[in-house]
Amino acid sequence: MNRSFWLLGGLKFILFASLFVAAAGYLTMNLWNWLVPELFHGPFITFWQTIGLLVLSRILFGGWGRGGRSGAWARRRRIWKQKMESRMAGLTPEEQERFRQKMQGACGPAWMRRRTTEDVS
Repeated sequence: MNRSFWLLGGLKFILFASLFVAAAGYLTMNLWNWLVPELFHGPFITFWQTIGLLVLSRILFGGWGRGGRSGAWARRRRIWKQKMESRMAGLTPEEQERFRQKMQGACGPAWMRRRTTEDVS
């Protein structure tokens, strides 16, 4: 690939990113100025204050993207689930049932536990 192709791609990315930020800021500003002053008697905000709020919310809550904290949690949960399934596959049915009963007795309050067919009837 030649240098001008990468330069053009970079300029397109910058253009579309700035358009996205402007559209998100404009939409957020209009929603804020439409709802907050009337519902909560809050102030009207400018475009740059809106951009600041969006950046602050990104820092605090980590939204707007894949692979952030939520992606890491999903990945860890999937790995943990695969480990548990492989360990349970190595147990006999009697050992699996003893493990389930032990975990039900140890984990969480009774109202959060899964119901078995014996509990329902």
